[in-house]
Amino acid sequence: MLQRLRAPLATVLLAVLVAGCGASVVPQIMNDSSRMPLARKLYDKGDYTMAAEVLTGYAQAGAGNADIDQAIYLLGLTRLKQRDWAGAQGNFERVLRDYPESDSASSASYRLGEALFGQSRPSDFDQEFTLRALSQWEQFVKGSPDHAFVPTANEKIAVCRTRLARKLWRSGDVYLKQAYYEPARRYFQSVVDEYSDTPVYGDAMIGLAMTNARLGMKDSALAMLRTLEADFAGKPLGDAAAQVRRKVEHWPAEGDRRRRRNRAIEPAAPPQLPTAPSTTGGISGTP
Repeated sequence: MLQRLRAPLATVLLAVLVAGCGASVVPQIMNDSSRMPLARKLYDKGDYTMAAEVLTGYAQAGAGNADIDQAIYLLGLTRLKQRDWAGAQGNFERVLRDYPESDSASSASYRLGEALFGQSRPSDFDQEFTLRALSQWEQFVKGSPDHAFVPTANEKIAVCRTRLARKLWRSGDVYLKQAYYEPARRYFQSVVDEYSDTPVYGDAMIGLAMTNARLGMKDSALAMLRTLEADFAGKPLGDAAAQVRRKVEHWPAEGDRRRRRNRAIEPAAPPQLPTAPSTTGGISGTP
C-alpha cells in the first residue's frame, strides 16, 4: 500500500516544486520597450522583488535608452519598499546626478530623504543620517515649493528636528543628574536656541531653569518657571513648571556646591549617552 502511494505523492510534490519555482521566474521580456510597463505592473501588484529583478540589469546597462531615468527611479522605489535604504539612496542620487532635467528628479529628491532617514537611528545614538535626511528634505522644499510631496516633506522635517532636539535634551538631562551643570546648561540652551519649534522646547526650558538655579542664578530660574507656569496654565507644561518651581524655591540661593566646574565637557562632540527619563516626566510628549 505504501509503495503504491509513493509514486503519486512524488508526482504531486514535484508539481508543487515546479509551480513554486515557476512563480519566482522573471516573466519573459521581448524587448526593452516592454520592460517598464512590466516593472510598473509588478510594482503596483506589490511584487517588489520581481520588479527589482526586471529593472536591475536594465538600470545598469541601458544608459542610452529614453526611459532609463524612469527605470532608475522606479528601481529606487522598489528598494524603498524592500527597506534596502542604501540601495534606494544610490538610485535616487544617480537620478539627481545624471538626469537632473528628468521629470522624476523632483520626486527623487524627496525620496532620497526617505532613503537617508531609513538609515537613521533613534535619538540615543549618532544622528548623522537624521541630519542628512533633514538637509535633503529642506533642499527639496526649497527647490520644488509647489510639488505635491511638500506637505509630507514638511511633516518629516518636523520629525527630524524633534529627534535632533531630543538628542540634545537627553544629553543635558544626563549631565544634570550627574551634577555637571555647565555642560547640561549648554545642551538645554542649544534646544531653546535652535529647536524652539519642537515639542522638546518645554522640557529644555525647565531643564535650563534647573541648571541656572544650581549654578547660583536662582532668581532668573524662578522667573523663567513662573513665566512657563502662567503661559501654559492648565496644561502639562504649566503644571510641570509649577512643580519644579516649588522645588527650586527651597534650593540655596548660592547654588549647588557639588557642581563640578573643572571638568571640560564640550557639547560639540557629546559621548554616547544612555537613555535618561525626563526630569519633568516627559511633559512635552515627544517620542
